[in-house]
Amino acid sequence: MRHTILLALTLLGLASHAVAADWPTHARVGGDIDLGVKGTFQYDLNQFSGDSGIDDAQTWRRQIVTLYATKKGVFDATAGYDFQSNAWQDAFIGVTAGASHFRLGEFKTPVGLEDGATSSSATTFLETSLPGQALYEGRRLGLEWAYTGLPHWAFQLAYFGRHDLNDAASGNTAAGRAVFAPVNTEGEVIHLGVSASRETRDDRSARVRAKPEAGLSAVRLIDSGNLTGVDRIDRAGLEAAWLQGPWLAQAEYLDLAGHRNAGANYRAQGYYVSGSWLLTGESRSYRNSAFGYPSPSRDWGALELALRYSTLDLNDGVVRGGEQHDWTAGVNWYLNRHFTLQGNYVRARSDRAGVKVDPEILELRAQLTF
Repeated sequence: MRHTILLALTLLGLASHAVAADWPTHARVGGDIDLGVKGTFQYDLNQFSGDSGIDDAQTWRRQIVTLYATKKGVFDATAGYDFQSNAWQDAFIGVTAGASHFRLGEFKTPVGLEDGATSSSATTFLETSLPGQALYEGRRLGLEWAYTGLPHWAFQLAYFGRHDLNDAASGNTAAGRAVFAPVNTEGEVIHLGVSASRETRDDRSARVRAKPEAGLSAVRLIDSGNLTGVDRIDRAGLEAAWLQGPWLAQAEYLDLAGHRNAGANYRAQGYYVSGSWLLTGESRSYRNSAFGYPSPSRDWGALELALRYSTLDLNDGVVRGGEQHDWTAGVNWYLNRHFTLQGNYVRARSDRAGVKVDPEILELRAQLTF
């Protein structure tokens, strides 16, 4: 195990220095068209407390390669694939017309800040929160209109139909998100958002569950089980964030309502509250209504401390999916703009139909992005 981790760290570290030394990842064509490739490579280690009954694991979490082409203010095209999960990521064509942007293809459904808007390479913690894991719909094939023509406001409206590129979903979804940022300057942001969607699945079924904020495990400590006769699934989210220099506070509430023609309707809900502090004084970027990767100001990098509480309730009526509450403490070392080392300690507490499982989890990640 130790040798595998050292090898992964060495390879990612060498790659980060190559990229930092202006290893070409994009080129200009015709003077104003940018063609390039992006990558996100994450190697993870998950260790669980001995009495949890969950196996330790270490492997690649993501190996995403994305090809892109852009002409600023005119068009953009993206095609991304995760070679670890053998799944398509964002794959779309976009057109800009003034303050409007249209895109057609596969991309994230716009419900939520942490899962629906934040890049997987820029998350403060290794994994997204319990409610995001359980209630977020994922990527779908669709058409979206985004508008930024009103000061301090950003809007998204989207319609998704039938299968995604990975043939992992079948149904229709209409979704929207509105963000109000009354303060939005470098190093100072106030972010308020609301989002909602309505999904109708062809198989008229639903299942709500979450991993214990550990991405390498297949274990779900709480799980609604299969719900049949579901005519539609409504999702809603509220989000708020405050950025002041090196400080970031963020919170979300997510709700899912399954409307059934057989049996009682079902509802699941959860929220998280998190805070982070860049000890070295940098500030996270804010773009496209989401927070991004900080850029280190020192030769040896930037350090960040973070804390999050998340909770998820899957109990409703006769469905006893369980409740879970997680505390996560994190430390991030951004060695340069491309290479990051992350560590999380998760204290999870779950109760499903009287069965309590309370694992302690140590998570480590080495990440290369370009």
